[in-house]
Amino acid sequence: MKPTRSLAFRMTASLAMLAPVAGYAQSATPSTYVNAPVVAPVVAAPPSHGGGCGLFETCAGTRIGLGKGDFLIRLSALGVMPEDRDSKLWINGAAVSGRVKTTRQVTPELTFEYFFTDNLSVDLIAASSRHEVAADGVGGAAHVDVGSAWVLPPTVTFAWHFRPHKRFNPYVGVGGTMAWFHNVSPAGGLAQKLNVGFTGGPSVNAGFDYQLVGNWFFNFDVKQMFMRMHAWANDRGGVNGPFIKAHDSLDPTVVGAGIEYRF
Repeated sequence: MKPTRSLAFRMTASLAMLAPVAGYAQSATPSTYVNAPVVAPVVAAPPSHGGGCGLFETCAGTRIGLGKGDFLIRLSALGVMPEDRDSKLWINGAAVSGRVKTTRQVTPELTFEYFFTDNLSVDLIAASSRHEVAADGVGGAAHVDVGSAWVLPPTVTFAWHFRPHKRFNPYVGVGGTMAWFHNVSPAGGLAQKLNVGFTGGPSVNAGFDYQLVGNWFFNFDVKQMFMRMHAWANDRGGVNGPFIKAHDSLDPTVVGAGIEYRF
């Protein structure tokens, strides 16, 4: 009987000693798994452009296409091609056969344009080109040099744009041209003095704008102007030769291509 009680006592003591250990393990388990703090990823700052979008960049805030309130300045290469559709010549008041021929010219052009609405704009062109004037078939002569003159033809055009706020935006327009002739130089010979009168007339045009990058656009434009030129060589009754008078329907076709910037 003594061995039995001794064994029971030892078993009871062992269980009593293990109980606190088991309890400690159960209570310590939940506190072992603690969520680690979440660290936000470090994102590199975008490159700086001096506080804004670059001049030759298309950024998030760049408006696509053209629309109401836009103001543009355009620099173009302009081809001026007089058509000389209809000519009349007089020598000392008598009509003679022959026609006026005016040379073609390439010149720079500056244009200012403003959009009243998304579709309607107005533009003003400023350009000046030099042209030489000759008469063919006058008094049996094959070709007579008359002289040269610079022409300043400011043209105001109202245009309707078909695709506002699109990169490609074609348009058509109608307007008017007033032409001043300056730095007039007679060629000599039959033309010792040369005067060219003020003229003007309506014009129509068609073209398109294409947005290249940012606020930069490419423009292509064709204008047809309708105007007559009135010229006088020598003075009536002068001693330098006959008085020559000419009327010519210049009607120039003007083709331009250039780069424009929106402000």
